[in-house]
Amino acid sequence: MTPETEGLLTALREARRLLLITVQDVTDAQLTERSTVSELTLGGIMNHLTRGERVWTHILTDTTGRTPDGMWDMNQYRTPEGATAAGLRTAYEEAARATDEAAAKADPDTEARLPETPWEPGAVHHWPVRRILLHLLQETAQHTGHADIIRESVDGANSTERRG
Repeated sequence: MTPETEGLLTALREARRLLLITVQDVTDAQLTERSTVSELTLGGIMNHLTRGERVWTHILTDTTGRTPDGMWDMNQYRTPEGATAAGLRTAYEEAARATDEAAAKADPDTEARLPETPWEPGAVHHWPVRRILLHLLQETAQHTGHADIIRESVDGANSTERRG
């Protein structure tokens, strides 16, 4: 693994850690509570970020540009039926480990072929591994902020105090 990749993964791991602190001790019932006009919930954020990790791992490891199953499923922003806080956390941690393993094997300059998008059929795009990791970092950090607001609104828990 290059020092650059190690640095990017270190930052991504920290963003993930902050998300997991934010959802620490959340009850299964709290997973689906909405605290604003937004449809986002803690469970929906966990589901979305887990799926995002899986999609980007697929892109890092599949050189065909094939679209991962469920990539454009808008239900990814919802808490899956019957989901538990422990189950969502475990799935997220497993997906994150797989991303880390795939990124560690890749050179940051390696170009990964992106799947075709519904809004640009037939277009072929490539992103270097570093851009994929930066995108995951940005996405994780953004949604960790959302989760922090939702969590505090749902039960008053302040994750800043937990982070010490």
